[in-house]
Amino acid sequence: MSEQAARDADVALVLAFLNTVDVEEDTDVLRDKGSWQAWAGERDLEAGPLPAARAAREALRAWAAGEPFPEATGATVRIELTGDGPALVASTAVSAVLAAATRLTVLGEGHRIKICPADDCRWAFYDQSRNHSRTWCSMRVCGNREKARAWRERSARTQP
Repeated sequence: MSEQAARDADVALVLAFLNTVDVEEDTDVLRDKGSWQAWAGERDLEAGPLPAARAAREALRAWAAGEPFPEATGATVRIELTGDGPALVASTAVSAVLAAATRLTVLGEGHRIKICPADDCRWAFYDQSRNHSRTWCSMRVCGNREKARAWRERSARTQP
């Protein structure tokens, strides 16, 4: 697998995990064990304990929102030496997500994983902008809504 393909796979896994909660739709894959096991199974991963998944998701969502990388999540990742060099090896879905987030951080890409600041969205996305300044998951939806709201507030203050 090429370096770009590996990075893209890591981004996809981390985003999929972070977006197991959907504020707008009020859905949460981690509400029950069955949906968590189905999510992990779709990715050929072992689900592992649900409480560890919840803790890891909250820690990683905080990280994506700009807080320091989580120190402890209860998941284990091994380092194995391969013909291509050291590799992070995970035994559970949470470990796989943490390994992917770690690889992105080591590659200097971790700061591109972000959480939309809109209270009614909070969707995780990957900032592909050249200067890493993207704020909203979508300018058409969340960004436009926020800009329109700010414009109305400014207009209301300037009205006599």
